Amino acid sequence: MNDQLNKPKGFGEILDITFRISKSRFKEFFTILLILVGPVYLLQAFIQLATGTSFLREVGTGDGWFEQMLSSFEGAEPTFSSNVAADLGIAAVSLISFVTYPIAIAAILFGVNHLRKQEEFTVGSLIRKGFSRFWAILGCNILFVIIMILLILAATFFVVFSGFLTIAFEPVIGIIFTILLVLVATVTVLYLLTRWGFYFGSVVIEKDTPGIARSWTLTKGRAWFSLGLYIIFFLIISSISAAMELSFGLILGGSVLLGLIVNITTLFTMLIMTVGYSVMYLDLKIRHDADDLKDMINQYNAK
Repeated sequence: MNDQLNKPKGFGEILDITFRISKSRFKEFFTILLILVGPVYLLQAFIQLATGTSFLREVGTGDGWFEQMLSSFEGAEPTFSSNVAADLGIAAVSLISFVTYPIAIAAILFGVNHLRKQEEFTVGSLIRKGFSRFWAILGCNILFVIIMILLILAATFFVVFSGFLTIAFEPVIGIIFTILLVLVATVTVLYLLTRWGFYFGSVVIEKDTPGIARSWTLTKGRAWFSLGLYIIFFLIISSISAAMELSFGLILGGSVLLGLIVNITTLFTMLIMTVGYSVMYLDLKIRHDADDLKDMINQYNAK
């Protein structure tokens, strides 16, 4: 596995090594997620219970079983107090998640990098390393979120404004043109986010802050390749999540227990996605910096 991590990899090789690492190091990486992200999901469950959601099975209203199942996900009409409590709870969970999720991802990224270097590690050591980059990660994440929001707003404004003007003069052609604009804008946004998205690995591993320029350099000539991998990972984890939620949702409705099951599934899919991101980032770094050649030279000099 170390040999594969230290050389440039193709599409299938990245997928293969991602699932191999996820399987062989599942215990350590899943424990990291349980420690850092698990409490957030427990807090979410307590908030649901406190606002009146049933723990075991949430049964809705309706004449038939199917109608009851659908209405169970909508929930009962909330009171003002439960609404406020739920909103405050969601805000608290979101704030905590914004802090703990990146640390968990950073810890796993450190773990995959240790595997590449054939270095030993423990769950505790990875978590400590993740927290050692806390402020840099937090600041860069805020910056990236701002960039992402501005990019999406700019693309949305351009599509709406251009589409409106075209439809006003020629409705049929305008609709077709607007659809094409939406596709082009979506692909453009995804492309740019992919070019900048490896800032996180640069901030964590290379201590390059904010890492945006470094990510742009690393993905030169590999952006579409990386975007394709992102899409494959997204389809895989979405299929797993949808299958679990649909299967248990038929029995449990919109209950707290269903939420816990879905969240545990999310931890599993998050593990796969994080390992995949780590392998992709290290592959880009090796290609750009020729780290594999440097390791070979170091090994030769050590003899």
